[in-house]
Amino acid sequence: MTRPTHEVEYEQMLLSRHGLLQNKGGRRKDGLMDHSAYILLSRVRIQGPMSIGELSDAFGLDASTLNRQTAAAMRAGLVERIPDPEGGMARKFRITDEGARMLDAEREGLVNSLERVMANWSDEDISGFASYLRRFNTDIERLGGRPWPRP
Repeated sequence: MTRPTHEVEYEQMLLSRHGLLQNKGGRRKDGLMDHSAYILLSRVRIQGPMSIGELSDAFGLDASTLNRQTAAAMRAGLVERIPDPEGGMARKFRITDEGARMLDAEREGLVNSLERVMANWSDEDISGFASYLRRFNTDIERLGGRPWPRP
């Protein structure tokens, strides 16, 4: 007998192959930014300015990967490097007005895509699905020791 977790694995694999969130270049077909920038900006917006070390801890990525990602985001004008507002030694990255505008536009594009996919779902079904996704994500975060701040 197949366990339900096998079904979850299979459906998650299928979900990851769909182009809703990104194409081969890491960007939605009509999107403004690649997936790594979207996640980076989302975290910095909700948490506030973050250093490379804080980003490394938050994402579980090495500093060289985050240096590349933040450098690309800086070149695109999405983040800026500032002195630590709390007086620490490390410089921090803060989302720019342009970064916030692009993040809002990207998020709106994703919401519109989800609304097309879920056009025939009831609000109750969408809320239930969101609740299960939140539970799934928070359990992954708990096991990994990296909680993600939520609004």
